[in-house]
Amino acid sequence: MTVQQAGGTRKSVRVLVVDDFERWHEFVLEILSKEPELEIIGRVGDGLEAVQQAEQLQPDLILLDIGLPTLNGIEVARRLREVSPASKILFVSENRSVDVAEEALNTGAGGYLVKSDAGSELLLAIKAVLEGKRFISATLAGHFLVTTTLGTTMLSCMVTLISGIC
Repeated sequence: MTVQQAGGTRKSVRVLVVDDFERWHEFVLEILSKEPELEIIGRVGDGLEAVQQAEQLQPDLILLDIGLPTLNGIEVARRLREVSPASKILFVSENRSVDVAEEALNTGAGGYLVKSDAGSELLLAIKAVLEGKRFISATLAGHFLVTTTLGTTMLSCMVTLISGIC
C-alpha cells in the first residue's frame, strides 16, 4: 500500500488516527505496525485537534471516529475537505446506524468500517480507500446493496412510467 508521487516514485502512506479511545489507538498501532508501507504520523482524540493536525500534517489517510469531543467526526470530515483536500478518509466507528453511515459517506469519505469488523476488515478497508474505491463494513454492506438496487430499480421504473410502458 503505497501512494504514487509525481515523477512515479512511491512513498509510505502517512496515516492520522482520530479517536478518543486510547485502546483503539493501541489496536490500530498494533495492526498497522505490521505493514511497513503504513506510517502513523499522528494520533489525536479530539475533533478540533484533528482538523488542526490534518492541516499541519497533510496525511494521505485519516482514520476517523464519529463520536469525538468538541466536533463530531462528520463535521470534522467536512472541515477536512477544506484544510486537507487530498487526504482520504475512512470512518471507523462503533455506530451501526445506516443513516449515520450514509451521512458520513456523503462528506466525501472513502469508506465506513464498524469497529467490531476491524479485526478482519481494517487493512482491506484501508487498501480500498487508498485505491479510490468505496468500502462499506460487512455489517452494513447488505443495507447499502439493497438501497442501491432498489434505488436503481425505482429509477428504472419511473423512467418506464414516464414513457408509458410500466
